[in-house]
Amino acid sequence: MEEIYLSPKCKDFHRSATALQVKSMMLLLLQVLASCLWLGHGEVVRANFSGSQCLQFFFNGTPPNGALTPRNASWICQSYQDKYYFATLYNSSLRIPVYSAYLYKPGKATRCSQWMVEPQLVNRSLTKNMKKESYVKSVLNITVKELNGSQAVSEDYKNQTGFHRGHLYPCNHTDSNDRCNSTSTLTNAVPQNKTLNQGAWKTYELITMKNKAQNCSSTYVVTGAVPGKSKLPRGLNIPSHIWSSACCKTTSNTIRAWGVIAENTKNAVQELSLGQLEDKLTDLYGRGNVYLFHSSCPRQ
Repeated sequence: MEEIYLSPKCKDFHRSATALQVKSMMLLLLQVLASCLWLGHGEVVRANFSGSQCLQFFFNGTPPNGALTPRNASWICQSYQDKYYFATLYNSSLRIPVYSAYLYKPGKATRCSQWMVEPQLVNRSLTKNMKKESYVKSVLNITVKELNGSQAVSEDYKNQTGFHRGHLYPCNHTDSNDRCNSTSTLTNAVPQNKTLNQGAWKTYELITMKNKAQNCSSTYVVTGAVPGKSKLPRGLNIPSHIWSSACCKTTSNTIRAWGVIAENTKNAVQELSLGQLEDKLTDLYGRGNVYLFHSSCPRQ
């Protein structure tokens, strides 16, 4: 084959282009490897739960859009004893959840008496399973400062007579003890007004929700909290509002949806259409139009 002559300038350009191609290929390889390693973590997963098993907890596999996502967000596939039970978008700066998403399965379950935390919010190399604080400190050797810097801890709620650890995914929406236990992670709780938690909100969870979900073959729920301007003494954000929404497939092959919202200072729950709730949240969050479910869920 006849040799092709290249001028010195062309040779330099060729060498530079070749080096750039190799560098680009190496960068692409590192990105793919990093993606694979990221997916290997079972609990803190990729943005908007992309590629995770937690998409099963959203209607048509579609999580809420980015209008709810805070700057310092963590997407948690909530795992208890190596099984996934629900999904949580967590605000790591305010140390409260943005929302939890789950399948409504009411039944008889025994409430877990001890609250748990998420080791992977401290270090993604740790276990994917939620654990008791005592285990995290003594066995995993995580300090109180490290734990408290990544999420809420039981100490945040100590001596708070006016507020409860309000579940976003409540135990009374579960059908087994393990599923119920999985809800007792502090990444699934917010400081909720005690009167509201024991009053109107409880009525919604136990009675209104049951009535609205009649004839539903599968009911998908997203329940969240709007960050407020007040804090508990140890700095934990107190939400201004608690809200919940649902979209269900009925036994007659139709789709039904609804929403509710409550101010965290009043013992009252306002029932809304899904569209009305999304409009309210759009105003409250101020980050653009909020869409909680797949477009097939009716807004009216």
